[in-house]
Amino acid sequence: MKKKIALVVQRYGLEVNGGSEYSCRLFAEQLKKKYDVDILTTKAIDYVTWDNHYSSDVEEINGVTVRRFGTDESRNIKSFNKQSEFVYYNGDKTVYDELEWMRLQGPVSFSLLRYINLNREEYEAFIFFTYTYFTTYFGLQLVPEKSILIPTAHDEPPIYLSIYTSLFHLPRYLFYLTVEEMEFVQNKFENQYIPSGVLGIGIDSHNFNSLLPLDKLFDTYNISSAYIVYVGRIDESKGCKEMFEYFIKYKKEKKSELKLVLVGKAVMDIPNHEDIINLGFVSDSEKFSIMKNAEVLVMPSKYESLSMVVLEAFYLNRPILVNAHSEVLKGHCIRSNGGLYYEAYDEFVQCLNLLLNRDFQSKLGHNGHEYVEREYIWETVMKKLNTAIENIGAS
Repeated sequence: MKKKIALVVQRYGLEVNGGSEYSCRLFAEQLKKKYDVDILTTKAIDYVTWDNHYSSDVEEINGVTVRRFGTDESRNIKSFNKQSEFVYYNGDKTVYDELEWMRLQGPVSFSLLRYINLNREEYEAFIFFTYTYFTTYFGLQLVPEKSILIPTAHDEPPIYLSIYTSLFHLPRYLFYLTVEEMEFVQNKFENQYIPSGVLGIGIDSHNFNSLLPLDKLFDTYNISSAYIVYVGRIDESKGCKEMFEYFIKYKKEKKSELKLVLVGKAVMDIPNHEDIINLGFVSDSEKFSIMKNAEVLVMPSKYESLSMVVLEAFYLNRPILVNAHSEVLKGHCIRSNGGLYYEAYDEFVQCLNLLLNRDFQSKLGHNGHEYVEREYIWETVMKKLNTAIENIGAS
């Protein structure tokens, strides 16, 4: 009989496209090969409101059992933003103010917490994804001796709240997605004594077996010239507003047919510009085909804990152009020699012009592919995680 483990995450589903949620699904589908895996999550699909969306309490997704628990309250985003402003920047805040922030952050699900508490002996280990949310903060405190935390942390205001200090000293194991994340967390919390390491995430080569031919891709999406691509949530917090401004200014200054293609859900207004093409959600085969035929993948976010899209672009031999203020993205460029990074508009233009040179583009793309093959294959990643699970079970 397989040992039973639980993965705890705020949202889960094929239609959920958040970075940590997607990572959780990938890990779950790898872990099911060796373990009996349960996902413990909420019925929410929208991270803004946390309203209950799914009706089923239990379902199976790609061979993994998903146990869903209702959220107890919707998030009032205005109240949350007001409380965030207070606890981030007010020196007179108390721990109670921070706990109120955690309630407003959500997703609040006491039925999920009760399930963890009542069924703690049923599972060999609990793997918690993302430090930020209610489900991780309170859930991990119920089973610290059986817990593995994958915090997906970076330098952002919430991590400086005092309530997180104890959280980062509780897990039995801590795994990070990048070198930069591990260095940041260990410097911040001085928790080097906890067994930990850089886990990363695996890339599955089978995902890239059904790419669309170039002519079909261009016919389907009416793309008739060279393009750069952004893949992910189209959001001001992801640096998209600056990316649009830079691209539009670049087009005004340069005589070029270059397009900017967007793939993902828009939660901000997209400029009405003839050379900005918004495709919305597409299938994985379409997404990878669009990435494969792009000149460059642009990732303008200042805050990234890993960026699966960057690794996918590397695997597809595509170079990247990233925001230098993101230590993680900059680190990918430096360790792989597969991309360039910019701090301001002039650097953005210089880097983009270099990357549009096909010989240079090809060399960096090759370097990125080799980097992923070396560091981000599932066999290497899962060996680390399986060892931690077995050690917890033996203790």
